Formats: sequence, structure tokens, C-alpha cells
Amino acid sequence: MLSRRQFFQLSSSWALSPLIGHAACEDGLSQFRSGSTAEEVTSGIDLTGKTALVTGVNSGIGYETMRVLALRGAHVIGTARTQEKGRMACDSVEGMTTPLVLELSDFGSVVECADSVSKMGMPIDMLICNAGAIFSELRQINGIEAHFVVNYLGHFILVNRLLERVISAPQGRIVIVGSRAHQSAPSDGIQFNDLSGTTWFNRQTAYGHSKLANGLHSLELSRRLKDTRATSNVIHPGVVQTNIARDLPHWQQLAFRLYGYLFLKDLQEGAATTSYVATHENLIDVNGCYFADSNPITSDENMQDEQMASRLWDVSESLTSDYLA
Repeated sequence: MLSRRQFFQLSSSWALSPLIGHAACEDGLSQFRSGSTAEEVTSGIDLTGKTALVTGVNSGIGYETMRVLALRGAHVIGTARTQEKGRMACDSVEGMTTPLVLELSDFGSVVECADSVSKMGMPIDMLICNAGAIFSELRQINGIEAHFVVNYLGHFILVNRLLERVISAPQGRIVIVGSRAHQSAPSDGIQFNDLSGTTWFNRQTAYGHSKLANGLHSLELSRRLKDTRATSNVIHPGVVQTNIARDLPHWQQLAFRLYGYLFLKDLQEGAATTSYVATHENLIDVNGCYFADSNPITSDENMQDEQMASRLWDVSESLTSDYLA
């Protein structure tokens, strides 16, 4: 008999049934489902000799992703906002890990992190852009809405500075953790005329706007990687019980934890799709797709808009030009 939480997870999975956008994504179909865990989807996979970089490993999905990739033999470079948090997380898992500081709201910190990785001199087999935040009120960083900066622009810089490291791997993979919340972005997509958020901000819309940017980033990146062995895909991890709500009012954090206990995926399930897309052998040639519950699905029209994706890339280059390699 299904538990209440399993029933709601399956209901969510049915809503995200595989409606494949193009034939190449069908190669990513698997037997895994909403309740599969990161350990299950990587069972039998040997990552010895491979290097992964995972952002936001001090807790949540990032921590579980690092734990499982290291368990399978990968050397995991795990980033956190402070050296102490990164070191504690890395020291608590089995396998080879290296902590690095990455503060995504500080582009100088992103550059320092990328430079530290480059100095290690090895290819990056898996670059997993996982870290993210939700803010309860309008915040701006250098005049730009904070969700857009932290969840998207910081990773845009990191990916660009490490792109050659990924391309130099035998089959480098970039996995961007997006969200089904991209559907709550403004109906006309990225707000190029007001990236400050002043005229359109509410928490749900702003978070969705940043997640739409994540998806469009992966879409344009996949186009640019077509003549290489590297790939880029975006995933929806599910609605997962993490500490992402830590900046919300206390009562909302309590409500989120209660809702999570009843209905949401746990961390082992939440890290499954990331781990599947980063490691599975049947995804070698799968590029530019959107995954949930370890299977490809169709995103909404805005996240498939190639012109919007190209424009976003150009605007992002302009906004971050001082920090790109």
C-alpha cells in the first residue's frame, strides 16, 4: 500500500510524464521513477578516475549528490559559501573530495573558485550547477534581482570559465539543476527590460524567472557544444525537503518542513535525477534535454525558445564581461 507521501510523489510524476520534445532525448529514457534514489540510479557505475564539481555541497541535494558520486569512485570538488562548511561536508563522506569556497553572489569569488579548479590541471567530467536560494523579499545585487544573480549568473560565469576543462574530458557533462518552477516565470519569459525585478517581483515569480534562465542557459550551451564530446542538460529534481527555504519567514519555514514531511521527496530521491544525468552510460549523446524523475520530459515553450536563449547568453556576457575568461 502506498504511503501518503508516495501517493503525492506519484501524482507529481504523472504530471511530468515523458512528453519527449525531440527524438534524441528518448535515448535518456530509463526504468527509474519518482521514488528512485541516487544510489539506485548509479548502482554498478564505476566513476574511478573521473572528476566532478558540485556546487552547494554543504547540505541538501548537493551534499547527497557529492556523497553518491564519491561513493562510486569519483573525485568530487565540492563548493560551499565558506571553507568551514565545505570542509565539514567533504570530511563527512566516504571517498575523495576537495572543498572550495564559492559565493555565487560575489563574481570575484566565482572567478577565484574557477581558477583554483583550473590550477588542479585535470579535466572536469561532471560539472553540476546545483546551488541555489529563495529570498522572501526583493533583493538586488549591483542593481540586478538576486535570484537571477545567485541561481543563474554566478553559474554562468563558473561554466564559462571551466568550459574548456569540461570539453577536454572524454565525455564531459554539464548538469544544471533547474526546476518545474520555471513555469511561474513571467509569461513573456526573461525580463530583459527590467532585470532589477522592480516592476515584476514576487518570490514565486522571481525564483521561476531564475530557473527559466537556468534552462535557457543549458539550451544555448547545448547548441554551442554540438561539435564537441561534451553535453549540457537541465533537470528538475522534484520538490525536495531541503533548507532552500532558510531565508523565508520562520512560519513559512515551519510550513515547508511540515509539507515536506508529508508530501515531498527526501534527499536521496531528490539527488537521483542529477546523479542519473551526470553518470549514466546511455546518456553519452543526449544533449539539450530536460529531465525529471530520471527521465526526459518536455518543458514549456519559453524554455524551448532558442532565440530567447541566445539573447540571454548575449546579455549575460555583457553583464559579466569583467569576470569571463
